[in-house]
Amino acid sequence: MTIEFSGRGDPARSLALLWRTSERASRKGRPELSVERIVRAAIEVADAEGLQALSMRRVAERLGVGTMSLYTYVPGKPELFDVMLDEVYGETARPDDVPGGWRGGLEQIARENWALYLRHPWLLQVAANRPVLGPNVTAKYEYELGAVDGIGLSDLEMDSVITLITGFVHGAARGAVEAAQAESLTGLTDEQWWAAHAPFLARIADTTRYPVASRVGQAAGQELQGAYSPEHAFEFGLERILDGIEALVAKRRTTSA
Repeated sequence: MTIEFSGRGDPARSLALLWRTSERASRKGRPELSVERIVRAAIEVADAEGLQALSMRRVAERLGVGTMSLYTYVPGKPELFDVMLDEVYGETARPDDVPGGWRGGLEQIARENWALYLRHPWLLQVAANRPVLGPNVTAKYEYELGAVDGIGLSDLEMDSVITLITGFVHGAARGAVEAAQAESLTGLTDEQWWAAHAPFLARIADTTRYPVASRVGQAAGQELQGAYSPEHAFEFGLERILDGIEALVAKRRTTSA
């Protein structure tokens, strides 16, 4: 699997492009092109074909222009990639009033991030330990912190809570995307796969040797209609994480009382 790293571009050029502080293009630039059109085309390539297909040439082909014409607007692929990330992170909804207090706010944030990964699976191939310092990423972080601001947590704990939520969603979404890809690549649904393997599993299953695994596996399989349900894993995990954060908030309030 291709792994891309954010923040590999020239810092000055990337930040100028992210915040649109540099001139858009010289007079030699093609009038039908713009940074926005190039970025949108690059996102479409990544959505349809994955990061392994992303290149300046492939973006130019999608736009029906020569590759060199892109460089009038975008310095190179690393800088373009940073703007792509910032662009899609701007898609998450940020309503002012979310019911349920801080817990409802974190749940809304988790669901928005979950939906974002499913729309753009290539985001799961991005190592973003060096964050893109663009306007949308910054606004997203500001909004997410707002869900836990003023509930008794320290600034470090606030940051850690957002990292915990977004990290969990990243892992859960990876499971969902991989499950969808498995069905697409094999042509078999989970139900069809298990049906094909069931006769062989029945021959080797040893309920005496593996009593707990047999009992739990059968119960889970019947309930989830398969060995694994990405949606169930997301819902169950999110609730447990929110329960843990609620315990931390209660502890902080007791300590400060």
